[in-house]
Amino acid sequence: MSKAPILSLRGLCAKVVDEDVEILHGVDLELIPGEVHALMGPNGSGKSTLAKVLAGHPGYEATAGSVEYDGEDILDLEPDERARLGVFLAFQYPVEIPGVSIANFLRTAMQARLEEEEELDLFDFQDELLERMDLLDIDPSFAERPVNDGFSGGEKKRNEILQMAVLRPRLAVMDETDSGLDIDALQVVAGGVKTLSAEDPEMTVLVITHYQRLLNYLRPDHVHVMVDGRIVRSGGAALAENLEAEGYEQFRASES
Repeated sequence: MSKAPILSLRGLCAKVVDEDVEILHGVDLELIPGEVHALMGPNGSGKSTLAKVLAGHPGYEATAGSVEYDGEDILDLEPDERARLGVFLAFQYPVEIPGVSIANFLRTAMQARLEEEEELDLFDFQDELLERMDLLDIDPSFAERPVNDGFSGGEKKRNEILQMAVLRPRLAVMDETDSGLDIDALQVVAGGVKTLSAEDPEMTVLVITHYQRLLNYLRPDHVHVMVDGRIVRSGGAALAENLEAEGYEQFRASES
């Protein structure tokens, strides 16, 4: 029996708040639990807008269509409510938080997922954090560093993978997480996603990227091409190889 989709987009249109120009023009997309999807497209095609709309970024608004997560339309939910349901966004440019350690940041995030009257046990959290760092082969001292403060690109991505490991999202959206990364950092991202996917076969990942190079390590189940705010083609991993060879103009031409 086929699984019900964890994420289902129907005719999704969206724009920047207080601006009249629409960016997404009717996006249809389905993600099945346990799959890894890649969304590719040129600059300005709407990929990052889609990620922000899924996460509930206040600077963007849906103007038509629906976003169903686990059968529930979540467009009216606040970002923290979506996060509690298991939606995770890895940013293209993670922010620095000087003075706040990764451990304290993660502990605060874990506490926020509990009911108001519940208190996160510090020792249980420490055990969980060490177990997750061991799973990802991350030195425990990493957790004492300030969040992304002075981090290299690879360290920022390692931090995001650790956040995913601790928070255990059901849907992880990774917005151009390979931007500006070297090969070692790409392997950190791909290796982390593979490790977490193997541990939780129900976790679903949507990787947003310009290039095939991350997908060479990750090997997604499905690849989708977005051009001018629409998904114009979907296929297997070979579609990414086609894009690398022929670019996006072939799809612009077919849409005109």
